[in-house]
Amino acid sequence: MSLKEQVVAALKKVYDPEMPVNIYELGLIYGCIVDEEGRVTLRMTLTAPNCPVAGSLPAEVERAARAVPGVTDVKLELTFDPPWSKDRMSEAAKLALGIEDIIPLARLRR
Repeated sequence: MSLKEQVVAALKKVYDPEMPVNIYELGLIYGCIVDEEGRVTLRMTLTAPNCPVAGSLPAEVERAARAVPGVTDVKLELTFDPPWSKDRMSEAAKLALGIEDIIPLARLRR
């Protein structure tokens, strides 16, 4: 498993406390770059700017990435551009949360 895959696996263990889905499947991670020296650059968002975990979730994400063996540094950028929407969620996350429209209508009409 590559270092990036290990970082992503670690991020999938971090959950938004208000939702039973990990932050990666929720689509809160906009970018994950890992260079040859083990430096990780993460770009993430929150479900809303006034999210109750705005003060703690980014630090938890950074700790999870730093805990991966081989990671030498982590830079985390919190952004709200573009704003998060349910469209960023994986189909598995939508299914887990009971969100409708997980199957495109074109597939249902066949």
